[in-house]
Amino acid sequence: MDRDQALSLVRQYVKNGSLINHMLAVEAAMRFYAGKYGEDPDMWGLTGLLHDFDWEIHPSLEEHPLAGAPILRENGVSEEIITAILSHGSAGIPRQTRLHKALYACDEITGLITAVALVRPSRSLYDLTASSVKKKWKDKAFAAGANREEIAQAAADFGVDLWIHVDNVILAMRGIAPELGLVGNLTP
Repeated sequence: MDRDQALSLVRQYVKNGSLINHMLAVEAAMRFYAGKYGEDPDMWGLTGLLHDFDWEIHPSLEEHPLAGAPILRENGVSEEIITAILSHGSAGIPRQTRLHKALYACDEITGLITAVALVRPSRSLYDLTASSVKKKWKDKAFAAGANREEIAQAAADFGVDLWIHVDNVILAMRGIAPELGLVGNLTP
């Protein structure tokens, strides 16, 4: 499966623009880390892009992503990608490989970064820094759905300092800021 086919599959099953943007953000972060670690950016990117494709049709932790795996198989997605996607959820697949750990580390943090960007006066990723995220991190009422313990543990399991990870993901997301609607009132 190539990226166009994956994006078509995402658009077939996902109607919520914010969820699509989340998957695009995770894709960008995964591509960044693939480049950093000498991995296949297309395969890592597809993993990020597809990881939540079934959330709207299987919106519970009991179903997602397990119930989506057969759809991925029917569409020719590799077992390596499917296993990584299963490892990010509650399917009981341990996160053993760098790919698995990267997906888990990039998933939740993109949502927190997006939330921080949206409350800034600029509403942009272009002037966002890890220190801005760190300030909001301390406010437990802000983006309360972002499990900070899980985010920190995922970065540690991936072997990246949390705040360096935040900087890396911001940098990756800046590359697609227009697509994410996070240019705000700034220019690149």
